[in-house]
Amino acid sequence: MSAVTPDQLHDDHHHHGPTGLMRWITTTNHKDIGTMYLIFSFIMFLSGGVMALTIRAELFKPGLQIVQPEFFNQLTTMHGLVMVFGAIMPAFVGFANWMLPLMIGASDMAFARMNNWSFWLLPVAAILLISSFFVPGGATAAGWTLYAPLSVQMGMGMDLTIFAVHIMGISSIMGAINIVVTVLNMRAPGMTMMKMPLFCWTWLITAYLLIAVMPVLAGAVTMILTDRHFGTSFFNAAGGGDPVLYQHVFWFFGHPEVYIMILPAFGIVSEIIPTFARKPLFGYASMVYATASIAILSFVVWAHHMFTTGMPAATQLFFMYATMLIAVPTGVKVFNWVATMWRGSMTFETPMLWATGFIFVFTMGGFTGLICAIAPIDIQVQDTYYVVAHFHYVLVAGSLFALFAGAYYWLPKWTGYMYSEFIGKLHFWCSIIFFNITFFPMHFLGLAGMPRRIPDYALQFADFNALASIGAFGFGLSQLIFIVAVVKCVRGDGKKAAASPWEDAHGLEWTVPSPAPHHTFETPPVVK
Repeated sequence: MSAVTPDQLHDDHHHHGPTGLMRWITTTNHKDIGTMYLIFSFIMFLSGGVMALTIRAELFKPGLQIVQPEFFNQLTTMHGLVMVFGAIMPAFVGFANWMLPLMIGASDMAFARMNNWSFWLLPVAAILLISSFFVPGGATAAGWTLYAPLSVQMGMGMDLTIFAVHIMGISSIMGAINIVVTVLNMRAPGMTMMKMPLFCWTWLITAYLLIAVMPVLAGAVTMILTDRHFGTSFFNAAGGGDPVLYQHVFWFFGHPEVYIMILPAFGIVSEIIPTFARKPLFGYASMVYATASIAILSFVVWAHHMFTTGMPAATQLFFMYATMLIAVPTGVKVFNWVATMWRGSMTFETPMLWATGFIFVFTMGGFTGLICAIAPIDIQVQDTYYVVAHFHYVLVAGSLFALFAGAYYWLPKWTGYMYSEFIGKLHFWCSIIFFNITFFPMHFLGLAGMPRRIPDYALQFADFNALASIGAFGFGLSQLIFIVAVVKCVRGDGKKAAASPWEDAHGLEWTVPSPAPHHTFETPPVVK
């Protein structure tokens, strides 16, 4: 009797199970769930983008043009929350759902029904979050960090936000448990830990981070909730509390969180670069150890967000040096990517463009982070546009560029058709040019002292702000190109993808094992 493949099982499920909308609502197939994560995250990315463009339209020139200052602050808060919890994180979980079982040879995720549930919590949370705009008092204007005492005094939009954050946290924890169990227990025979593709490693480590810090965020927002409604004084100095305590609890979550948003990106880039350099990844083991080091160190750097709260000099020094230390494993990763490309037979298809663009621009963001790590400098640039420039270089040019790289890399596998190379490259060049036009001038604005989260500003900042706003609209419109690329791919307008699209496309005798055999760093591949 012949064995039944997982794909046939899935096909049977689709033939005999529910059809139409119910198929998507009740599905336990990791590919369906991954697809839903990706679609959801892109919708949230567009809605967060509209908020960002409203902010940039207001800042196009000095004075108040378009929105009231209170609504402007609501926009900055919601833009941050939507992008972090609605766009970037679910997109990476979508990639994990799609690719992890395929990469480790598992039939599906470990807990298939929990997988379905962890997705369907997200649209509910998103509706709660967005609906806070429409309640009396509007959405919270406390910033995406929800700092007390502001968040304790906001209207009921804050309560909706807290509830939404709780639901998204539950979703993240369930997804992370699923990933850990899948990777540890469901690898195919012979797939040892140190033979896993790096994407599996980065997601395993990310999942541990999620399980560790999501409850911390839950604790922080629950304390806000009890301060608001149940008479506690966690963050109220009049009752013996301390508003700075909120910052400590929040950033103990918030710093590992930024690594949750970049480690899967490192994994995606580490899959793409060896493919298009036609060489195995340089330093596989060191990449694994570097990823783990970043994750561990991320727990001891949280107060570098708090240099201006009046902490003792010794504490400032500790967090300053710890933050500089975390740059070392990150530097190891960048070195290994460059060493992989060194003397490779490189071609620059769309995924490789995004991946190399990622390395270049993400490294710039890393350098400005190193500058912000220096306490005396940070005290000057804290809460200015310099910090806004820094974290957008890391999160847009980091997380988002890697997501686009992964999307173009795996779209042929997902849809069975090749995307249009011209459209993909157009999307890349428009994005990277407009991205830099938008965020590079913000470094100068910040160094000149322009504070962030303000709807109005002094005249000397007008030119750079106008430039940044033009860039932002260019960048936003560039993302519509991506929609065209994906729709054409899904409809099957391109040529059919080969079973292994990136090897077959070039006729090279080269497959990329990840990890590498130890002897091929100096041996160029043989062209047929």
